[in-house]
Amino acid sequence: MTGSNPSDAEDPSPMGTVAAEITLLICSSCRRPGDGPEVPRPGSRLADTLATDALATDAGAADSGATDEGATDAGVRVAVRRVACLGNCSRGLSAAMYRPGSWTYVFGGLDEAAGPDLLAAARLFAGSTDGFLPFRGRPETLKRGLIARIPPIEMLEDLP
Repeated sequence: MTGSNPSDAEDPSPMGTVAAEITLLICSSCRRPGDGPEVPRPGSRLADTLATDALATDAGAADSGATDEGATDAGVRVAVRRVACLGNCSRGLSAAMYRPGSWTYVFGGLDEAAGPDLLAAARLFAGSTDGFLPFRGRPETLKRGLIARIPPIEMLEDLP
């Protein structure tokens, strides 16, 4: 990245600002071994729980702007989206965490109880000024379950 500050190349967020929206992408097609087609998929259940929990964190806040897909929590809007497949089938239930202008994180080996950890990490990520999800403070399941960290597209424009 260009700019007068030499550290700008390492800071994909515009002028170190904090993003207000995090999107959680939940794989809704993963199936546990032995589950038949009639059994609800774990990712769908996790997405349902996340949407409910994200809205619950905003209960009582006036004019939150929340929808059934997310909520504003301490200035952080968390959107929950289902995706058909994240291509991480060998690592079980997977999710990705996206913030515009920042790195995207892919996690695997999750279970249906990972909702609170994903929401805690979303709040941590939203507070980051350098575009990275801080390792310190990240829930243990997301430290162990990190599959990939993908650079923001804007960073690729400056690569040789």
